[in-house]
Amino acid sequence: MRYPDNPIIHRGLIPQSDKRLLDPSSVFNPGGYMQQGLYKLILRVQNRARETFLLPASSTDGITFEIAETPLEICGMESFPYPVYHIYDPRPVLLEERLIVVCAVDTSAGCRLAFFELEDTHRLRYLGMPLDQDLRNGVIFPEKIGVHYLMFARPNDYAGSDGVKTGTQIVAYQSPDLQYWEELAPIFAGRPHYWDELIGSGPTPLKTREGWLHIYHGVATHFASANLYQMGVSLQDLERPWITLARSKYNILEPREYYELVGQVPGVVFPTAALSRDYDPEGFLLPEALVNVYYGVADTSIALAQYNLKELIGAAYAE
Repeated sequence: MRYPDNPIIHRGLIPQSDKRLLDPSSVFNPGGYMQQGLYKLILRVQNRARETFLLPASSTDGITFEIAETPLEICGMESFPYPVYHIYDPRPVLLEERLIVVCAVDTSAGCRLAFFELEDTHRLRYLGMPLDQDLRNGVIFPEKIGVHYLMFARPNDYAGSDGVKTGTQIVAYQSPDLQYWEELAPIFAGRPHYWDELIGSGPTPLKTREGWLHIYHGVATHFASANLYQMGVSLQDLERPWITLARSKYNILEPREYYELVGQVPGVVFPTAALSRDYDPEGFLLPEALVNVYYGVADTSIALAQYNLKELIGAAYAE
């Protein structure tokens, strides 16, 4: 499943023409989307001041990426209600010919989600904050469900042993217009003592004939020396995605390779983009579709795992 030449993107590949990105510390947790047959990523790049920048990248084959020399310009944050430290973990989605990007924002009040729109390929314009509460891992579905837009996100309502706020459940939110959001229903919660005690959505869900394919991360916290970040999958109902049809008992990827075990945060595989070219004319993934899952490794680099769609659906139902 892992691409043999992982990691496919590392700090040594970041262009050095922008002084803010000279000798960066890491590049990880990319958001992704398909556009005109191209694989597009938005990379999270961290420099040696631990500042975060978002850098576009594009590929014809999904493996070798051409990385932009200049980070995306972020505009309109003057109206954001809190002081901002970092804007990171982008989750882009094409909605009605607009590229909407959900980002996590570290603020003086905790983590918030914010919506942006990509303009002119090099500028993100701030659109608003969906909810004034501590949230992370926000992903918007690529089409309306009935008359509403739908978002999965994780409330940060649990304090770990280190005092860092995180979350134990994924929740669905709905909106008629991308501006006014309300909680709809809980999706599922973490499973104490197993691989996914703490959870959060990963890539934008993928539409299949069997349901919405939802890849998520789980964290095992019951080890004495480390938290292990792993990858799992669930299948959500097509018409009512807040209903879970199946959920993987076993993780579908766990830290085993050196690049997953060694880095800024050891023992992390963190899925953030799932892309494929293999769709039927009605917009469903083909049964034998190849799905490229891009994931952050050890908060340091970006790796690629390739799955057949049947494998992913089978993993959701595995006993």
